[in-house]
Amino acid sequence: MATTMELVQAAKALINEITTEQASSLLNSGAQALDVREPAEFEAGHIANAHHIPRGMLEFMIANNSSLKNKDTEIVVYCKTGGRSALAAATLLQLGYTNVSSMMGGFDLWEQNK
Repeated sequence: MATTMELVQAAKALINEITTEQASSLLNSGAQALDVREPAEFEAGHIANAHHIPRGMLEFMIANNSSLKNKDTEIVVYCKTGGRSALAAATLLQLGYTNVSSMMGGFDLWEQNK
């Protein structure tokens, strides 16, 4: 059986990881931010205009978000530190999304680099 960290590492091998600076550039040019943290984390602070779908509900709720229905939409996924977003980005790839990146360091690093 795999550990949580092994699952995250396997996901990271499949996805595109970007820095907070790259994420900022993509978001400024029209990419959609997707926050996969829990509701209390999102309410405590998030990237401006971010869509919120908790990681555990992603597969069930992504198609309900009109801004994220197009599977070619450029999406920057983030969480607190980068583990959940890596898993979420891998899930989005499995669902057929083609332009997905996970932000390394998550919202914690985003806030530090502001």
